This record gives sequence, structure tokens and C-alpha cells, in this order.
Amino acid sequence: MEIHLNVIGILLIILACVHVIFPKYFNWAKETSTMSLINRQMLYVHTFFIALTVFLMGLLCVTSTTEIVTTPLGRKIALGLGVFWIIRLFIQLFGYSSKLWRGKGFETVVHILFTVFWGYMGIVFLSIYLV
Repeated sequence: MEIHLNVIGILLIILACVHVIFPKYFNWAKETSTMSLINRQMLYVHTFFIALTVFLMGLLCVTSTTEIVTTPLGRKIALGLGVFWIIRLFIQLFGYSSKLWRGKGFETVVHILFTVFWGYMGIVFLSIYLV
């Protein structure tokens, strides 16, 4: 399991860093120009904290693999992370409209990759708890 946690940790750190390009890639300057100041700032602040949380999850996986796998507290943390990522998987599948990705090559690939990634993390973390 420790190798899986290292892989997950590295991928989560990369995912957190990718959040930096979101405003430009999704054209937030234009897209949010009609939003109120509070809504626009909440979008940026929440994106920052999502990225920070994902980064810290990744850092935890990379630096504390043995503790997560072998200690009661680590297994409880794994349970929480497993539930978190399984819920994220369901949001990926049922929270986003398929209109966002269906028939679009890049978006379909990204949708499939993240579906697999969320499922992989959920299975790994829940497996750690259950073993």
C-alpha cells in the first residue's frame, strides 16, 4: 500500500499545482466579470484552499506513508480520505453535466482520467482502513 500512497501523494501535489492555471485556462477574468465582488473573490479564495488542501493531502501521503498504513490514527485518516474521494467520484459522475465533456476529445479524456483517479484513491484509502 505504501507505493500506492506515494503515487497518490505525488499526483495530488501535481494536481494542486495545476490549480494555478485555472483562472487563465477557464478565462475567469471574462467569465466572472458580471459576478458580484463577493462571489468572484469566493471563487478565487475557495480555489486556493482546495489547492492547498489537495497539496497537503499529497504531502501527508508522501511523508507519512508508514504511519497511515500501520497506526490506528493513520487508518482513521485513511477512512476519512477514502470517504472524501469516493464522494468526489460520485460528484464527478453525477454532479457535472455530460454536456461539459461528451463529444469533446480533451474534456472526455480528462473526465475519464479523473474518474479513474478519484476511484483509485477511494479504493486505496478505504482498503488501508479495512485491512
